[in-house]
Amino acid sequence: MTEQPHTIPAGVSVLIRHRVRPQALGDYEHWLRKTIDVAAGFSGHQGVNIFKPTCGHTQYDIAVRFASRAEAEAWVQSRERQALLEEAEHYLELPDQVEISSGIDNWFQPLNPPPKQPTRWKQWLVTSLVIWVLTMVVPPVLSPLFEQVPPLGLWGIRHAISAGVIVGLVIYLVMPRLVPRIAHWLYR
Repeated sequence: MTEQPHTIPAGVSVLIRHRVRPQALGDYEHWLRKTIDVAAGFSGHQGVNIFKPTCGHTQYDIAVRFASRAEAEAWVQSRERQALLEEAEHYLELPDQVEISSGIDNWFQPLNPPPKQPTRWKQWLVTSLVIWVLTMVVPPVLSPLFEQVPPLGLWGIRHAISAGVIVGLVIYLVMPRLVPRIAHWLYR
């Protein structure tokens, strides 16, 4: 039995960059799923990788792989893709950037470099301000609950409940809405 040499497919990637309007992220993700399904129906399609934005950013990098340059170009220039792009115009801050890259070299160049982290003092300031406001609002709002259910109002228990509500609000409600609004200052 002879061993076959391992070969790397000679496919190409269509590298697409989209900067999405913050208010359109959900609609864009729905559109992107639909677009991926349409691309999968094209001849030579070999898969897709999506590099989603990190917190405070809205840039998506998509690599759609095809078996050949001709098949990749057929997808890029297709009527289906043009119709999808027209549908997405109001989701995007800028027109999409497209590059067709051959070989495997494109896999070793990051499409979405790690974002710059905010300075620690800015993180501290924003977090402190948010928690300061919530520590003034949440305990009085929870006070009727502690009065109606006395065991919940015991020292330590009421603090644990208040802390849990405050942290939940910070993580799931306040920061996801606040950070995109102050990102221009925070990441500067």
